[in-house]
Amino acid sequence: MTRPRLIVYLDEMTQACEEIGQFISGMTKHDFHAEVLKQRAVGMNLLIIGEAATQLADIYPDFTVDHPEMAWAEMRGMRNRIAHGYLSINLDTVWMTAIKAVPELLFQLRMLRQIHARGE
Repeated sequence: MTRPRLIVYLDEMTQACEEIGQFISGMTKHDFHAEVLKQRAVGMNLLIIGEAATQLADIYPDFTVDHPEMAWAEMRGMRNRIAHGYLSINLDTVWMTAIKAVPELLFQLRMLRQIHARGE
């Protein structure tokens, strides 16, 4: 039996958040600016989060309406910015997103997953 696509999107977003946390663990902003591989890894995971959020919003619009606490538009916007202007993205913005928004998003995703697993 396959998982409902909604759960797949939430799980993909969760995994990408967890990977970002692993990639930047113990790093400073200066370290991040100096490590292109980490920049690319974090950027790709932000793109994955934004793409999953975009697909989720397109396929399950009621779900996104029911959860306005989630930054759906911002995730989509970050995805578009990375996909269409990757070499000119602001690394300070990527860093701040990784250290501030991603941990909060991860918490929210885990809560959503628990709620959905209970059938609420």
